[in-house]
Amino acid sequence: MGAVIELKNLTYNYPLTSKPAIKNLSLSIEKGRFYGVIGPNGAGKTTLCALIRGFAPGFYQGELKGEVLIEGRPTTDYAEGELSLKIGYVFQNPFNQISGVKDTVFEEVAYGLENFGVPIDEIEERVINAMRLTDIEALAMNKPFKLSGGQQQRMALASILVLEPDILVIDEPTSQLDPEGTESVFKVIETLKRQKRTVILVEHKVDLIAEYADDIIVLNSGELIRFGPKQEILSDISLEEKGVQLPQYAVLGNKLREAGLELEYIPINEAQAVEVISAAMRKGAR
Repeated sequence: MGAVIELKNLTYNYPLTSKPAIKNLSLSIEKGRFYGVIGPNGAGKTTLCALIRGFAPGFYQGELKGEVLIEGRPTTDYAEGELSLKIGYVFQNPFNQISGVKDTVFEEVAYGLENFGVPIDEIEERVINAMRLTDIEALAMNKPFKLSGGQQQRMALASILVLEPDILVIDEPTSQLDPEGTESVFKVIETLKRQKRTVILVEHKVDLIAEYADDIIVLNSGELIRFGPKQEILSDISLEEKGVQLPQYAVLGNKLREAGLELEYIPINEAQAVEVISAAMRKGAR
């Protein structure tokens, strides 16, 4: 479908640091695909998100070498408001996204549209649609800071989705959530995938990445070490030596191979594990 984001020979240093947070990184993001970003702590995942969104060097300052192009234009050429309509950014901590000036969830979700001067009738329709998508319609009159963590994260997603951006950058949305909250957030992400939105998701729960992503970006110490289809990347056991967490089913498949079970391939999710292990056991029983 063509690249909507291009990173070209990117190196970035935060202010007052001598070691780059991102080093010599180049890659292209295609429209309508879902990219999972993984790597050990300190790999540069959040910095990559900030660079794509234009927060670095725009907000964080620092030194940037190379270019980040959004639809062929450098992020540094976009006005802040212009870029925020193209790229929605969901922070790891929803508290960082709540305005603090609105009394209800409905008003909080509508806040961005108000700032852009969208007509009232259109605001109401778009807010209702965004709340329906994120399953928070019943919370419309609740106070934003009275919500649970999962509800706040879904509200944060709604406040971005209401702007109807073409690209979504989501930084570890489930890091502070319990399994129920995680499931509710990933239901929204699954909907975005079906809508063919361009999604870039940082997530430490790699088994969920294995379920939803199309392609995987692997970072380590600020460098891009692997990039490609999820099946190829997430079944590469050698990545564990670099501190990269792999799906539990890939680890299981590798151990079974080492134990002598002839698996056709290394599985990366539950459905694949059931299929390939069952086939290998039937074959071995003959």
